[in-house]
Amino acid sequence: MTTGVIQLDHGTGGGMSQELIAELIAPRLGAVHSGRMEDSAVLELEVNRIALTTDSFVIDPIFFGNGDIGKLAVCGTVNDLAVSGAVPRYLTLSLVLEEGFALADLERVLDSVREAAAAARVEVVAGDTKVVRAGEIDRLFINTAGVGLFERDLELGVGRVVTGDTVIVTGWLGNHSIHILSLREGLGFEQRVLSDCAPLDGMVGDVLEEQGRSVRCMRDITRGGLGTVLNELAEGAGVSIRIERQRLPIQHETAMAADMLGVDPLYLANEGNICMLVAPGAAAEILEVVRRHPNGGAAQIVGTVREREGSPVTIVGTDGTETVVELLYGAELPRLC
Repeated sequence: MTTGVIQLDHGTGGGMSQELIAELIAPRLGAVHSGRMEDSAVLELEVNRIALTTDSFVIDPIFFGNGDIGKLAVCGTVNDLAVSGAVPRYLTLSLVLEEGFALADLERVLDSVREAAAAARVEVVAGDTKVVRAGEIDRLFINTAGVGLFERDLELGVGRVVTGDTVIVTGWLGNHSIHILSLREGLGFEQRVLSDCAPLDGMVGDVLEEQGRSVRCMRDITRGGLGTVLNELAEGAGVSIRIERQRLPIQHETAMAADMLGVDPLYLANEGNICMLVAPGAAAEILEVVRRHPNGGAAQIVGTVREREGSPVTIVGTDGTETVVELLYGAELPRLC
């Protein structure tokens, strides 16, 4: 631990590995870490159904204006559990470290993991650490798994979507992508457009508590953006979805940056934004609940579900012209989440 950087021997499973875990990783995680160092975590569950998700995080740069790869890993996993209707409870945390990675930077990342996990009320119950030679990865990759418990008698999913349902977006579109790209390319927008990275379990919990029977399904809007999510939902439900351009919550500076880069905010990544399909009669009340939360102030009703008519997703422009929102074939902007 005296060298100040990760060494290959930190990943051997021997004394240096134990030292790294016992003297740096576990203390930094603090109260959100279970403290057990067994080969498996043994969890006491009080329910018949659980939600299980896993994800890997490879962002560049790993530190950004209001977060880092550690916060991103926790929030991404928590939000995937929350939109299934489950209450997030447990996480695993696996770190793949590059030889030479600064221990001070690892401490920063772990501090963010601890703070985000505490905010989402989840516990890190298992983990793993691997070290690879310099140049084999870019500094740090994180893999997580998350377990959530179904504490409400609700069934969410595309099978519940029906014609007439309302589409709600809970926050600004594309801010995460523009923030990261601005840092990476020196565009100068990073102070005005912050990443939306945040745990949304509290917001989702309140919506389900107050209007759960009116929520059809939810999706976390991450890579591929809203355009990709809507295409997936429409195809899964066998319906068409029409949205309105003027209703989309897009920050002015985000629109400017997207125009400069020649990209469409519909396909930009988010890390604290949810698409909800809800019963039309409850849409106004659900929107009010979402807007009560710090990360829901920009929420808007953006469209409706229709019977399948040709293209799965269309958008009505400010001039009234309706065009197709295509499914993004490849990645316009890699390594943003």
